[in-house]
Amino acid sequence: MPRRRVERRGWAAIGLLAAVIVLLSLTPDVATLRYERVLILQQGEWWRLLTGHLVHANVHHLLLNLAGLALVVALFPVEYSLAGWTVIVLASVLAIDLGFVFLRPGLVWYVGASGVLHGVLAAGAIKWWREQPRWLAAVLSAILLGKLTWEQTQGALPLSGSMPVIVDAHLFGAVGGACAGLALWARQRLVNSK
Repeated sequence: MPRRRVERRGWAAIGLLAAVIVLLSLTPDVATLRYERVLILQQGEWWRLLTGHLVHANVHHLLLNLAGLALVVALFPVEYSLAGWTVIVLASVLAIDLGFVFLRPGLVWYVGASGVLHGVLAAGAIKWWREQPRWLAAVLSAILLGKLTWEQTQGALPLSGSMPVIVDAHLFGAVGGACAGLALWARQRLVNSK
């Protein structure tokens, strides 16, 4: 498929994703869509494992995540195909959900896309190690690792304000995105070696 056509499909998908995030976050009762451990595990409301990443606590939270989406789009406009980005996003969602269920049993509820955005950043950094100057990949990787380390040791960055931030979502998402990025890298090497 020509690269230009992939780019158009990718931009359309990003626009659709942003619209879905805005619409779902502005629904009157976000609580019906957020990640809620008890309702997922005891009531079988499995859709919350996905929709929890699409809704937000308030407009400030929504705007921060939309700004994060704009940043990753600006940094990685054509780093992966639409299928590749889909794998990365789904791997990030899966890693976050598994992390919440098995490693954060005390987490009652969660909303937001920031964990997934950290997964996208991690996968983008891996791609940059392959295709960009090493210093640029090193700077991006250092910023991401520094932020994750800060959050795990000091808590959320001040930019978050008074909003509670589940920093483990960022860590779990970054792990999922990095794993997907490495898997896509290995797959590409395998294809190129044939």
